[in-house]
Amino acid sequence: MRLALFAAILAACSASAQGQATQGSLPGQQPGRQQVVQPSPPPGAAGKAPPGAAGQPPGAATQPQTPPTAATTITLADALQRARVYGQQFLSADIAASLAREDRVQAKAALLPSVNALNQYLYTQGNGTPSGVFVANDGVHVYNEQAVVHADVFSVTKRAEYQRAQAAEAAAGARRDVAARGLTATVVQDYYVLVTVQRRLVNAQRSMVEAGQFLDITQKQEKGGEVAHADVIKARLQYQQRQRDLMDAQTNTEKARLALGVLLFSDLGQQFDVIDDLRPDAPLPSLAEIHTKALADSPDVRATEAGVRQAEYGVKAARGAYYPSLSVDYFFGIDANVFGTRGPDGRKNLGSMAQGTLNVPVWSWGSLHSKVKQAELQKRQAEFELTFARRQLESNVSGFYLEAQAARAQLDSLHGSADLAAESLRLTVLRYESGEATALEVADAQSTVAQARNAYDDGLARYRVALANLEILTGRL
Repeated sequence: MRLALFAAILAACSASAQGQATQGSLPGQQPGRQQVVQPSPPPGAAGKAPPGAAGQPPGAATQPQTPPTAATTITLADALQRARVYGQQFLSADIAASLAREDRVQAKAALLPSVNALNQYLYTQGNGTPSGVFVANDGVHVYNEQAVVHADVFSVTKRAEYQRAQAAEAAAGARRDVAARGLTATVVQDYYVLVTVQRRLVNAQRSMVEAGQFLDITQKQEKGGEVAHADVIKARLQYQQRQRDLMDAQTNTEKARLALGVLLFSDLGQQFDVIDDLRPDAPLPSLAEIHTKALADSPDVRATEAGVRQAEYGVKAARGAYYPSLSVDYFFGIDANVFGTRGPDGRKNLGSMAQGTLNVPVWSWGSLHSKVKQAELQKRQAEFELTFARRQLESNVSGFYLEAQAARAQLDSLHGSADLAAESLRLTVLRYESGEATALEVADAQSTVAQARNAYDDGLARYRVALANLEILTGRL
C-alpha cells in the first residue's frame, strides 16, 4: 500500500512540474500574472487534512464565497496613462501650470485699457448754503454716474512684469513635464518590480516541485536500503526551505501589486494583470542619438532656461521703477447736484473729462537700488541652476547608457548560467540515483539553479529599466 502511495505522489509531482513548465518558468519566457498558491504538503504527508474544513479552524462556519471581480490586463503604456489620473505630484504641477497661465493673463490685462462704471451718491448736511457743511462736496446732494476709462500709456515696470509672467508660465509648464517624467520613472520601476517578482514566484514553484521529487527519491532509496536516513532528512529540509521561499515570493508579489495599484487605481482592491514584456533582444540606440534627443527636449533644462528669462525680466522690472510712468483717465457721465442729464435751470449735466498723470520717481532712500541688486542676484542664481541642469542631464545620459550596456552584456552569460545550472541539477540527480553523488550535492545543485533562474530574470528587468530610463530622458516614454 505504501508503494502505491509513493507512486501516486510521484505522478502528482510530475504533473505539477509539467504545469509549471508551460507557465514560462524557463529563462527568457514571459509568464503572466500568477495566482497566489499555498505550498503543497511534502511527499509522505498525503491524506493528512488540516484542522477544520478547507483549512478553517475547527468549528468555523463556512462562509459563502464572493465571486472574484474580473482582472484588468494592462500594459506599460496603460499604466502610464492611468498614473496621470491619480499621480498627486503630476496633478499638483498641472495646477501650478494653470495658475501661472492665469498670472500671465492678468499681467497682460494690466497693460490694456480698463473700463469701470462709477456709481456714487454723496449726501452732505445742509447749513443754508448751496454747498452744505462740507464745501468740497459742492452741494447737499451730489450724484456721480460715470464711465471711467484708464490706460497706462507708458510703464516699463508693467511691461516687464508681463514678460516675466510669460517666462513663469513657460517654467511652470516645464516643471509639469518634469513631474510627468518623474511619475513615469516611478511607474516603470514599480511595473517591472511586479513583473520580476511574478517570475520569481514561478521559479519558486518550480524549485519546490524539484525539491519534492528529490525527497520522493530519497524516501524510496531509504526504503530499499540504498541510502541512510540522513539523506531523507536533508531532502526534507530542502523541501521545507523551498516552501518558505514560495511563501516569500507570494508575499512579495502581492506587495508589489499593491505598490503599483495605488498609482493606477482609486480602489486598492482592483485586480489587475501586467504584461510581461521583458526581452533580451530589445535594441539599444547609440549614445550619440540619445544624447542629441535628450538635450533637444529636456524639461529640466527648459525649466531652468525659463527661470533665467524670468529673472532677466525681473531685473528689467526692478530697473523700470527708475523711469517715469504715464497714465491717462477719461470720464464720461454726470457729476451734479441733480440726478439727470440737465439741471433745474436747463444746464447740461452730461459731459466728459480727461486727465493725464505723469509719475516721476525722485527719492526712495535706496530701496529701488536694493530691489535691482536683489533681482540681479536672483538672475545669477538662475544661471547657476541652468549650468548644473545641463551637466546633470549629460551625467544621467552617460550613466543610464552605461547601465544599459552592462545589463545587456550580461544577459547571454546569465542565460547560459541558468541553462548550465539546470543541466547540472539533472546530472547530479542521475548520479545520486546511481549512488555516485551525495544528497548534499543535489541540494547544492538545486540552490544553484534557483539562484541562476532568478539572476537571469533580474538581469532582464535591469536591462529593461535602463532602456526605459533612456527613453524617459529622450521623451519617447
